[in-house]
Amino acid sequence: MLPLFTQLNHNTHQTTKYTPLDTLENPVPHNTISSNIKQTNTIFLSNKTITFDTTLQSNKTSYINFNSQEFHIIGKANNLLVSPQAQNLALLGKSFNYISILPDCIEMGASVGSLQAFLFFKQHNLLGLEFIKNLPGNIGALCNMNAGMKQYEMSNILKSLNINGEWIDIQKAKLHYRGRDSQGIILAARFEKQTGFRHELLETFSQMRKTHPKDPSCGSCFKNPPNDFAGRLLEKAQMKGYSINGVAFSQKHANFLVNIGIKNGTKPSFEDACHLIKKAKEAVHNISGITLECEVQICK
Repeated sequence: MLPLFTQLNHNTHQTTKYTPLDTLENPVPHNTISSNIKQTNTIFLSNKTITFDTTLQSNKTSYINFNSQEFHIIGKANNLLVSPQAQNLALLGKSFNYISILPDCIEMGASVGSLQAFLFFKQHNLLGLEFIKNLPGNIGALCNMNAGMKQYEMSNILKSLNINGEWIDIQKAKLHYRGRDSQGIILAARFEKQTGFRHELLETFSQMRKTHPKDPSCGSCFKNPPNDFAGRLLEKAQMKGYSINGVAFSQKHANFLVNIGIKNGTKPSFEDACHLIKKAKEAVHNISGITLECEVQICK
């Protein structure tokens, strides 16, 4: 019996051949484990212990739908700010860490890590995921936010998503990413199967990553508004480098929320980060008349 929800850090590179929903069985009583969110969240703000639900299982779409509303699926928690008081956090389990070669596509469980997916595509000379090598996160989250670098995005080769047990064709459904609008739990994704891994792009992506800060970070704090860039607006509002107790907007890239407290000996909190985000939104609105929308998810 493999759990639908379980703890983080299943960083295996094993390839399996089963369909994810085949592993789900009848519901069992909830079980919990304790984990330090600081060990998984890339901004390292909270040293509190968070309780995760670990044993929700069912082969019924209605049951999965219910739990998609009851629980917040956090993946690797890379683009999250998590309050020490956060409740009902859950994670997809080992049964969703798999890669299958199908006749017309490549299927991956939502728990497959970005590096794992990159290496699989490289080893099998497949085109399309050259850019995800150094992007933090699992396939489910990367698809949900349409992660990418410049014009290279997940949606370029994404065929369909398994959401709450139902396969949804991306083109027919006319889904638009950019807003985390999957409306449920992404269990798996299917990608176009095209040969021709583009080795020549790797250096380009490496150079792009050099513009990102190396401090602990939760990534982009705000979404880019139409026809503009959040980083430019933050810099115009003099928020670039602005810090509250060790949590800051990076000097290297204004839209990256980073933890510089590790370097200067302070211990920024979840509340410090929320205060900084609120201040930045107000500053941008006062200067540019634009209300920025958060890209980072805040779990209270």
